[in-house]
Amino acid sequence: MEKQNNRSWILPHTLRMIAWEVTRSCNLACRHCRASALRGPYEGELGTEKCMQIIDEIVSVGNPVIILTGGEPMLREDIYDLAAYGDKKGLRMVLATNGTLLTDANVERLIQSGIKRISVSIDGAGPESHDEFRGVKGAFAGTMRGIEAMKKVGMEFQINTTITKGNLSEITGIHELAHRLGAAAHHIFLLVPTGRGKEMADQEISPLQYEQTLNWFFETGLKCDMQLKATCAPHYYRIFYQRHGELKGSTGKIATNRSADVRSLHSMTRGCMGGSSFCFISHTGQVQPCGYLELDCGQLKEKSFQEIWENSPIFQDLRNLSLYKGKCGRCEFLRVCGGCRARAYEATGDYLAEEPYCIYEPG
Repeated sequence: MEKQNNRSWILPHTLRMIAWEVTRSCNLACRHCRASALRGPYEGELGTEKCMQIIDEIVSVGNPVIILTGGEPMLREDIYDLAAYGDKKGLRMVLATNGTLLTDANVERLIQSGIKRISVSIDGAGPESHDEFRGVKGAFAGTMRGIEAMKKVGMEFQINTTITKGNLSEITGIHELAHRLGAAAHHIFLLVPTGRGKEMADQEISPLQYEQTLNWFFETGLKCDMQLKATCAPHYYRIFYQRHGELKGSTGKIATNRSADVRSLHSMTRGCMGGSSFCFISHTGQVQPCGYLELDCGQLKEKSFQEIWENSPIFQDLRNLSLYKGKCGRCEFLRVCGGCRARAYEATGDYLAEEPYCIYEPG
């Protein structure tokens, strides 16, 4: 990628995706949980009518993918109603779950409600490591039952994996498991130490391991028939451009893996999307750049979604690349990467500071 004048860049803010924590309640106690979620109940959660009003407000801004997440969204009794309402409004509705509460009957009902894909978290290649990570014995078996329920009725699903020191050695095995299960996609997440995850700060892989893992993920994508995407790992998009440029001249490699390479391109987005094409809505209606960056960009009980999305000073800061500091601010890959703003904030208290886990030195 050629160097460009980052100082003139204001990112467009076409809304492409929203992660909506429809409930904070959860039936597990995952060690890395950004929400430190437990069974609940939690005060202040938005009611059905308010949620539908917010969906109307979202549609007035754009046509994003809506990820209904938690906590555990299957604990919310009106989850089918919310999915159906969003689907009726023309939004692509998807669900993020731990999978343990999925059954043949409720997956069929989710399909009827308009859910197009379900993401299920698997953080260990087998029961022992996954259950330890998830904090409940039997979680792995429950997730496998949920996946089988989805396969029976033809629900498209993907596997999400949060990478830590504890499961780094198993990542290849987890990826192979996702392939055997028939997942449409495998998304990896790099641990961001917020919420209960702060207690796992010592489980963050090193910056060098981070780089090595993302290079492995790129190479795997060249020969994999699943869609691959790296989340909370913005360096991947810098690595993608670097490595793709290197391979362009090697016609043998590109031609041999042409279809996989196209799938990788189709999975491309900007590294950190927070505030520019993505936002997070909490269980109480607080709008944030992402689930890990718990900054109040506006309260949906007080303001409309459009007002918050268009006018939040934090969102406007994140869209203005001339404000980014340190080596992020002078990096030629700033526009495609952006660094993890949540990790920068956790390390320095400044969401515009340089990404602390990037080893790349700008050219």
